[in-house]
Amino acid sequence: MALTHDFGPMDIFKQVEKTNIKGRHFSFIDDLTPEELENVFKTAVMMEPFWRSRIPLLQGKVMCLQFFQPSTRTRFSMETAMHRLGGSVITESNPMVSSSAAKGESLYDSLRVTSQYADVIVLRHPDEGVVDIIKELGTDASPIISGGYGNVTHPTQGLLDMYTAYRLLDGDFKKMTVMIATPDLSRARSGQSFGLGLARMGARVIYSGTSGLETPPMIREKLKAMKANFKEVNDLTITQQEELIADEGVDLVYLPGCSVKKGDPGRDDFLKKMAEFYFTAEGLKNIEKKTGKTVGITHSLPRNDGEFDIAIDKTAHQVYFKAIGFSIPVRMSLLVNICGI
Repeated sequence: MALTHDFGPMDIFKQVEKTNIKGRHFSFIDDLTPEELENVFKTAVMMEPFWRSRIPLLQGKVMCLQFFQPSTRTRFSMETAMHRLGGSVITESNPMVSSSAAKGESLYDSLRVTSQYADVIVLRHPDEGVVDIIKELGTDASPIISGGYGNVTHPTQGLLDMYTAYRLLDGDFKKMTVMIATPDLSRARSGQSFGLGLARMGARVIYSGTSGLETPPMIREKLKAMKANFKEVNDLTITQQEELIADEGVDLVYLPGCSVKKGDPGRDDFLKKMAEFYFTAEGLKNIEKKTGKTVGITHSLPRNDGEFDIAIDKTAHQVYFKAIGFSIPVRMSLLVNICGI
């Protein structure tokens, strides 16, 4: 460790002041600079001792969740994070039925109204066009955190996956190689947010998908603008995927899963193509024999039958359930930094 001017005991108040993102909306993970992301992770490390208890830094603050799409992990982890920080939560999980949206209220009006009740809003919406509404609102709304917009952005999930990698691989993103593998990169919003964040921090990213369902142009432009170290390959067999992992020195494989609802034909197409993305405990063991590296496997969850070998659950390669534990401190960190203390 190099000796710096600010060397001393950890101080959460100084750390939040240093992060300096109070009052900001959070729509894409690259809304934050590398320095801001690093400081969010440093704050999260300070939150870890309290993820099962309480540190009342946001006592008196109110968070509103407005979720226009189903959620378990994002909603519960954000709610838990706010409770651990001593704040309060109001939730609307079915707004098209039980809120004024069912009467035709615009999202713009809804967010302006909700901002009168809440100090911070977490919004999940099926249309990424809400980003333009949030820009229009500006400071007329409380800070709005994306809980997932459309097919392209889910920055709180991206933060969680980045923080898990940060803790798993000793915090140096520039030494990481991560593979994001899915039959449908075009609708893999969690994978795209993770990839953007990794690239922002200097990690090497390999996308593996299928022809016709590549990474969306918006994400490609963002990657190119930041001069990211990335490449995309398509239509590999599972054997070729395993060979690529070994040859490219991949540290972690991320499976974004299928975000398409049951009954949508796109879901059936996704699951039909899963055979070439079906990673097994045996295949990972073979990679370890070849490279000496225990490659991690993580997944956005929920998983479907046939996505990957559930035998991985009982191996050292399993990261997906471990990652859930990290979701609380990193979202505590995000809330503290955006609300301020």
